[in-house]
Amino acid sequence: MSESNTSLTLTPQLLSGSIDDLGAGKRPLLVVGPSLGTSVSVLWGSSLVHLSEQFTVIGWDLPGHGSADPYDQPFEIADLADAVEAMVAELCTAHGLPAELPIYAAGVSIAGTVSLTLALRAQTRFTRLAALCTAARIGDPQMWSERADLVSRAGTPTMVEGSAQRWFAPGFMAKQPAVVTSLLNSLQHTDRHSYARACRALGRYDLTAELEKIARPLLVISGAEDPVAPPSAVADIAATGLATTAVLDGVAHQAPAEAPEATSRLLKEFLND
Repeated sequence: MSESNTSLTLTPQLLSGSIDDLGAGKRPLLVVGPSLGTSVSVLWGSSLVHLSEQFTVIGWDLPGHGSADPYDQPFEIADLADAVEAMVAELCTAHGLPAELPIYAAGVSIAGTVSLTLALRAQTRFTRLAALCTAARIGDPQMWSERADLVSRAGTPTMVEGSAQRWFAPGFMAKQPAVVTSLLNSLQHTDRHSYARACRALGRYDLTAELEKIARPLLVISGAEDPVAPPSAVADIAATGLATTAVLDGVAHQAPAEAPEATSRLLKEFLND
């Protein structure tokens, strides 16, 4: 567990299934997280029709994103991982989840870094984890610092044009304008200071020296068209013994929204192995 910030909390969102099913342990629990600047319900919405067949799906939003309140203190990726574990522990206690119930995690981009962080923990409650459109290190500290400074001054609307170029593979915006609009709208309404703090956390994040400690089966899904975390960025993770990698053609940085059926198929095959 991280020792840097214990006050950060996350609120679970029931995205698929029912609380009764959760308490009865009828289906494995899948906890999903968003990418930077998105709402978890919007990002994963198209995938739920495929995932709900086999899982109860709980989502969480980053501070100041989606339905989550802003957060006024700096935080680290490890703090988000702690908060996800605390959220799941509270769910287990409140709803009497059976100890043997499989609990999985899947996260995109920054939430993918949370999955990677959790996968290093031998005592985590998560049985298997998936990290999508992410890497053990994303970008460089200077880039994240400059972006944080810009957004703090001018707000998240300054990120919309660039994010539209990075997030989606060529042609996707024309094919799925409603999905694109919803995701960019969530970015535009994200709290600028919370977004900036998430950027600074990513600037300090680097697990490249710790990958040999991966202690849980891990699936890493990359988009073939992703300029942020291309397939080449996860070669170091692929070299570890417990990691499996997959590449989605025609996908950039928002796999659950761009290719919901293919993304869900990979998750179901891996998590149910």
